[in-house]
Amino acid sequence: MKITFTGKQDKLTPSQERKLAMAFARLSKLLERRGEKGAQVVLTEERHLRHAEVRVNFYDHALFGKGSAPDQFTAVMDAVEKVEKQAQRLLEKKREKKRSTSPRKEAALAAAESVEEFAAEAAAPRKAKKGKRQAAAEMEEAEPARPARVVRASSRANGKPMTLEEAMLAMEDGRDYLLYRDADTDRPHILIRRSDGAVDLVEA
Repeated sequence: MKITFTGKQDKLTPSQERKLAMAFARLSKLLERRGEKGAQVVLTEERHLRHAEVRVNFYDHALFGKGSAPDQFTAVMDAVEKVEKQAQRLLEKKREKKRSTSPRKEAALAAAESVEEFAAEAAAPRKAKKGKRQAAAEMEEAEPARPARVVRASSRANGKPMTLEEAMLAMEDGRDYLLYRDADTDRPHILIRRSDGAVDLVEA
């Protein structure tokens, strides 16, 4: 930190010079996180009092401390201490502002991610449905429709009723429909093979 003195300086003892140098070193360490800083020290006197004013520009703020004492050393130390306290308060406010802003940013990012996930999940079923419809259309184009066949059981020609088990066995030759007379009810029944391979029973 570059220190500029204006005014008449009293002679200090070696001990006072060391203490004053340490005070400015603490202030320099606190303020010089954002580049080189300079301090202006204005020394005045009034009767039996010595006055010291310390000015430092920090961020967009002008820090100012004034000390008055019978001796110049004490006045300068008081002024430096006041500037140091102002800088600490300013830094603390900036840290609190940063902490309060971070949760809002995190919440905004989380909301944006949720919207993106929701949009992706909403689009997925549409794509899946479109894919299924397209696959079904391609299968229909690739495989020509097989004409339905209605086959009467040979036992019907003989007038002999069939049980459900016998009718199911008769369906194993690949036919799509089978009309037969049920052995228990003596009523006509129809077995219909669905596209998924399952067989439905229709009672007339």
